[in-house]
Amino acid sequence: MMGKKLSEMTLEELWQLFPIYLTEHQLCWQEWYSEEEYLLKNTFSSTERISHIGSTAISSIWAKPIIDILVEIPEGRNLLDYKALIINSGYICMSQSENRLSFNKGYTENGFAERVFHLHLRYVGDNDELYFRDYLIEYPEVAKEYEELKLRLWKKYEHNRDAYTNAKTEFVKGYTEKAKILYWNRY
Repeated sequence: MMGKKLSEMTLEELWQLFPIYLTEHQLCWQEWYSEEEYLLKNTFSSTERISHIGSTAISSIWAKPIIDILVEIPEGRNLLDYKALIINSGYICMSQSENRLSFNKGYTENGFAERVFHLHLRYVGDNDELYFRDYLIEYPEVAKEYEELKLRLWKKYEHNRDAYTNAKTEFVKGYTEKAKILYWNRY
């Protein structure tokens, strides 16, 4: 892997270079999110909402030290119109579909940078993560269950992000559905 660019690496090589790593909640995560949110708000002419999502937004649980950011844009706009702006802000486009773009920042040929971000660009309303986040904040016992699940999966899937994510899917979907009923008109 020495000397290879990230774009030249296989998925397996990337998973070795960027293993799953969980840590106790860090106070700096909220500050990092706020600074990145400020930069993003000054980058985009129009966004509906920018939100801190993922486990780093939940102060009571361990998380991968990666700040997940959801950027929702108004319907009728083209997601691709935002792509160059995001790339010019230091992000790499990781995946692209008709209704979703995903970007990473803080991945280097030598491993993770100090600050790592995942930016999820979507249309307004494609925001299940907000419901899941709010539910875990409001129900700390469920957040602890989620943390325990992640800790069990960590070493098993340390070098397989897809399997790690897939193993959490049932839990996340179940509580997201409960949250959408409970908070039905929140977002």
